[in-house]
Formats: sequence, structure tokens, C-alpha cells
Amino acid sequence: MAGVTQAWPRPTRPRPIVVVGAGGIARAAHLPTYRALGWPVAGVYDLRAHVAKATADAFAIDTVFASLADAAGAPGAIFDLAVPGDQILAIVAQLPRGSAVLMQKPMGPDLGAAQAILRCCRERALTAAVNFQLRFAPNVLVLRDLIARGGLGDIVDIDVRIVIDQPWHVWTFLERAPRLEVPYHSIHYLDTIRWLAGEPSGVYCRTLRHPALPAFADTRSSIVLDYGDRIRCSLTLNHTHRAGATHRASEMMVEGLTGAARVTWGVNLAYPSGPPDTMDVARMGQWTAVPLRGSWFTEAFEGPMSNLQRVVAGEDRVLVTGVEDAIKTMALVEACYTSSASGGTPVPAWE
Repeated sequence: MAGVTQAWPRPTRPRPIVVVGAGGIARAAHLPTYRALGWPVAGVYDLRAHVAKATADAFAIDTVFASLADAAGAPGAIFDLAVPGDQILAIVAQLPRGSAVLMQKPMGPDLGAAQAILRCCRERALTAAVNFQLRFAPNVLVLRDLIARGGLGDIVDIDVRIVIDQPWHVWTFLERAPRLEVPYHSIHYLDTIRWLAGEPSGVYCRTLRHPALPAFADTRSSIVLDYGDRIRCSLTLNHTHRAGATHRASEMMVEGLTGAARVTWGVNLAYPSGPPDTMDVARMGQWTAVPLRGSWFTEAFEGPMSNLQRVVAGEDRVLVTGVEDAIKTMALVEACYTSSASGGTPVPAWE
């Protein structure tokens, strides 16, 4: 599609990046992205010194910080926190006043923690964003542009279908997470839907464990976002589909009054190197494939850091995934768990 954007503009003069947390996501996505773009990495820090050294060696990074205080002292740096949600608050509280930080999602393990992180960012005058990078996936950027231009007409239907065998064991810290599927994965779809369709008035949700994964909390969810009579929006989220690859799914369908779009995210089908993402657009009953410049992994990871760097440099006016917006996604996640705990409407007696 001519004239639509598939990448966020890059900063003219990127500042050095300090990566705090040198584990799997930093190695799989953050650092490969920064290396591909030629952005300077000032150093890495991890509580596990051997992990920090191995990651630094793998990406030819000269500096491994011995402590968080040393990392926070890097001059002129932008901080990239690739750590679990329950570690974020303690880290942002130690960053220099007025600094810039990109924190991994979720913004804390629950809404209360997210509110504490937001207060800390305000008190310390941090320019702070959350790494909701799915907004910046090439096919999602095209979809947002298409909707904004009226290319689908008024949106009336949104369906997300994720039926995959997620390798939860890759992230060992998730075994202790009291909430799992929504804050550590499907939060991306909730956040992206907010970005595309605006704020829902409520949510219906049921999250469930899986008997084959007793060490983990919820790994499956059904979610309906309430947009009144304007949009029907549902999410089917099964991360424990064990029947083989044949019928796995990782897609979103958005329908408007004059057109429709379907996007797929291949990384879910075989993490972390699944098939390429796709996008198809329908008008007048005819579907057309849209060529894409890349996928969620790893091209989407360019966007949040590019936007943050550009805001700090005065090149962007809006921090797209800033904490002031991310708190709304965290509130939506909280509503999901409140709804799930409340249970469904009892079926009335029928005789």
C-alpha cells in the first residue's frame, strides 16, 4: 500500500543505551535491534554477573557494570529495563532525576504497582515509556494508518485469535508470577486494541490454568472488551495448544463498514523465529496482500526506543507508549482479573 508507514522515524543522533537486565528478551530482541541500527550501547548490567558478561561478549559490548549504581551513572544514557515487572519500581527509583527510561512490560505485576511506578516517574521527572512494541510492528503501523485514513470505514468488529504452544519454560521467572497470561503476553493485544479503537468501557474475562502446567498461573484466557453497541471485540487466547502445528493461529481481524484487514504474527507460531508476519486488506470483497518490511520480532522493537530517543531530542512531541498512557493498559489488565474472579452470570432456574 503506497504512502503508509511501516517504521517509526529514527533518532538523528541516538544517545547511548544502558541495558539493565541481560537475559532472554535482551538477547533475542533488544540488542539485535540496536546492533542492526548501529545505536551505541554504553553497557549492560544484570544481577547475575555471569549472564551480563555472556551477553556483553555475544554482542561485543565493552562495558559490564558491576552494580546498578554504576549503570545509573553512565553519562547521558537512556536506560532500557529488560527485567520482570516486579523489579521495575526498585530500579526506576535509583535512576538519575530527569533521565529517560524504557521499561519492559508489564508496568509492574498489578495496577497498584503500576500506580507506584507512575508516581515515582513523576516525582523523579523521568521521561518514561513502556515497551509495548506490538504497536510498532510493521503490519500494526499500516493498520493504524489505514484506520486513521478511513480506509476500512467505521470499525465494527475486532477479533484476536491466539492458539499456540507457548514455551513458558524459557522464562523461568514466570513460575513465581501470580498472574501470567494477560500481563506477560496478551497485554500486547489489549494495548494495541486500545491504540486502534480507543478506550473500552469495560471487560468480560475468564482466565484459567492448565493442568499440564501446574507450576504456572493462568495460561489461557477468553476476553471480551465492551465498546457498547459500536464494536464487537473478542480475544481467544490459548497458549497451551498441544495438538501440533497444523491448526495453530496468531492473528487479528479488524472489520469496518467498507473494508477489512487481517494481520498475523509469526513469532507466536514458533518462538522466537517463526514465519514472517503477514497482512491482507479487503475492499469490495477482494483481498490483497500487503508487502511488509519485517515482523513483530524484531522490527517492532525499533519503535519504542526510537520514539523515546526522539522525544528526548525534541524530534517527537508525543511519547506513544509513555507511562501516562500505559497505566490505562494496566488498568484494563486489572479489570480482566477482577472480572475473572467475579465469575459468570448464574444461569437462572428454568423449571
